[in-house]
Amino acid sequence: MACFSFKTLTFMLFIVLFLWCSDMETCNARRVGRHWRQRRSTAASLSKKKGKSHGSSHHNGNGASKPKPNKAPLPPPASPPPAAGTKTSPIPTIPPPNKGEDNVPDSNVFNVLDFGAKGDGSTDDTKAFQAAWASACKVQDSTINVPAEYVFLVGPISFSGPYCQHNIIFQLDGKIIAPTSSSHWGSGILQWLEFTKLVGLTIKGSGIIDGNGAVWWQNSQSDDDPLDGQSKLIVPLLNVTLPPIPYLNSSLGGKMPSIKPTALRFYGSFNVTVTGITIQNSPQCHLKFDNCIGVYVYNFSVSSPGDSPNTDGIHLQNSKDVLIRSSNLACGDDCISIQTGCTNVYIHNINCGPGHGISIGSLGKDNTKACVSNITIRDIVMHNTMNGVRIKTWQGGSGSVQGVQFSNIQVFEVQLPIVIDQYYCDKAICRNQTSAVALSGINYENIRGTYTVKPVHFACSDNMPCTDVTLTNIQLKPQQERYHMYNPYCWQTFGQLYTPTVPPVECLQLGKPSSNKLQGDNDSC
Repeated sequence: MACFSFKTLTFMLFIVLFLWCSDMETCNARRVGRHWRQRRSTAASLSKKKGKSHGSSHHNGNGASKPKPNKAPLPPPASPPPAAGTKTSPIPTIPPPNKGEDNVPDSNVFNVLDFGAKGDGSTDDTKAFQAAWASACKVQDSTINVPAEYVFLVGPISFSGPYCQHNIIFQLDGKIIAPTSSSHWGSGILQWLEFTKLVGLTIKGSGIIDGNGAVWWQNSQSDDDPLDGQSKLIVPLLNVTLPPIPYLNSSLGGKMPSIKPTALRFYGSFNVTVTGITIQNSPQCHLKFDNCIGVYVYNFSVSSPGDSPNTDGIHLQNSKDVLIRSSNLACGDDCISIQTGCTNVYIHNINCGPGHGISIGSLGKDNTKACVSNITIRDIVMHNTMNGVRIKTWQGGSGSVQGVQFSNIQVFEVQLPIVIDQYYCDKAICRNQTSAVALSGINYENIRGTYTVKPVHFACSDNMPCTDVTLTNIQLKPQQERYHMYNPYCWQTFGQLYTPTVPPVECLQLGKPSSNKLQGDNDSC
């Protein structure tokens, strides 16, 4: 019993001694660990300070280095430094934002100055424009930049597809001028700046296209530049002499060719937009769309003298799905001319004048077939124009004009506000012919203002009378100027007066003609 107790006591003392020694080692280890961490932190701090002082150190009197004590240990690095010889990846940098307009990368912008253009108004920059186009043509959503504060002399040029990429922007903020020397034009050319067979092209900016038309106009008054046939209806008073047309003479380049170019033409293109720019002093038509689908023109300006010959503002031919709005058009011929092959045309909010008004036609010249349909022209202001809204066709033509709406037209000192003329002729003598382009569904609504010659002129074909012509809220008052004034005139015109008119248009025949010729296969469109 005593022996068992002694053994048990000896074992228990051994256990207590073992536990006490283990606890002492742990305490020593903790003290060593604290001391190690403190020394490591101090060394790291000294290393940092030496790096900042480029190897300099402070010494005490016996030359030993005296480090400054740390108030608190620095945290360890987030990750250990790489081993010697290990390749490290560079820190990625965020690229700067694109400098191009509308986030277009700089690689998509082609500045004509970078292709050798001088922009001094006298150096021929045609080749530079061609080179810039050749590069932009290869890149979708590219931009050709014609910068502001430069004047670029450019000869006849074609910016053509069909192998160009889509959605090219021609950013025109500078000025493009046409040559005034006949040597640039040869025997004559039909257009000056031409864009062909393109998709999604946009011409925009605050720039100017100047055709220097005065050097061309002085050589007009030939068979190639016929006068508007409507001028035959305007007879001056006996004691009034009309001033001559003041064409500007120029000694810059001698006699120019008889064929006069259109300033800016689009051919065979889809979804074309023109906005912001101004075209002025074109030798002939200012802006033309031919065989295009999807045309959008807005905030656009035309500026030429009212006596400049055959200078139509916007000319449409064989084009459909057209929207023209919010533009100012001043020229020497029709502000807008709608020719054969046009359908789904919507025109609104236009200031027209000077000029010859807005016209459909002339159609059917030289016995040709013409087809025009679904035309809306509304919210127009016309000032000092020859005509207001007009449809003009030649004798001998075929085809039809259907579904035309003229509404909300304000006219001020307009010679002939409402015109249908199926005997149009811009020559001294035209041969009488029986066939004609058929006109039907022509509606006039809310046309008001002042006239100086005749308020309404309806001259329709004997063989193909005009049908379904309607008049609503027509209020036109005379303003005596320098011409003989006439009452409303109608010939073979059938339709309906929905409200009383001022002045009364009593010559319009109600209903339909009793012997109206039915359209044949050649007349249908």
